[in-house]
Amino acid sequence: MSKNKYNFKNRTAVITGGAQGFGLDIAQRFLDSGAEVIIWDIDQKLLDQAVKQTNNPNLKSNVVDISNYQQVENAVSKIVDNSKIDILINNAGITGPTMPLWEYDIEMWSKIININLLGTFNCCKAIVPNMIKNNYGRIVNVASVAGKDGNANASAYSSGKAGAIGLTKSLGKELADKNIAVNAVTPAGAKTRILDQMSKEHVQKMLSKVPRGRFLEVHEFTSLICWLSSEENTFSTAAVFDISGGRSTY
Repeated sequence: MSKNKYNFKNRTAVITGGAQGFGLDIAQRFLDSGAEVIIWDIDQKLLDQAVKQTNNPNLKSNVVDISNYQQVENAVSKIVDNSKIDILINNAGITGPTMPLWEYDIEMWSKIININLLGTFNCCKAIVPNMIKNNYGRIVNVASVAGKDGNANASAYSSGKAGAIGLTKSLGKELADKNIAVNAVTPAGAKTRILDQMSKEHVQKMLSKVPRGRFLEVHEFTSLICWLSSEENTFSTAAVFDISGGRSTY
């Protein structure tokens, strides 16, 4: 399948959760389009594998826990000392266990919210000042159709992703007078390792809600991210782009 060509030359992108799945595929496409890419992840081993597999001198990696603001700020400081950050893809996220809200472990609930929502806030807070300074930026927050619809037995994940949508709309409006676009994407279930965190019953239930009758392919998701991250996207901001195979009703 042929892919649209994008020009990301002289652009630097930070991708969270970049060592596998969506994040690594986005990184590869950005690299193929001429960008410098820094992938963040909490797993050093996965990062090392990703860098080795990609075999591109324009790919760098950092171990960063995005739920820890100090770690995020330190990583950003090192980048902007001798470069700039043009693109931020807030892709890192966890689903957590599937169970009714009243049975949810409180610490696990907090962990899911801290990564899916607070982590997105931390990255935006640390990186946006550099984008303002350069009057250029493209931010894409990876939310989920669960943040729109609410998935039964996934209240923490649904709440965190709904929060990320609200954050996107707010920040996009705050930056609307600058050449900085902030958008969210809401994928349905996709063929990534995140499905391994869920029960087979939960996965089947997710699939049954998708009119196209299949899960999202990673390359389909990456294509949408590329356009939102490109200079072609000059007007859309504070928006939510659905990629759910017809599942969403709004």
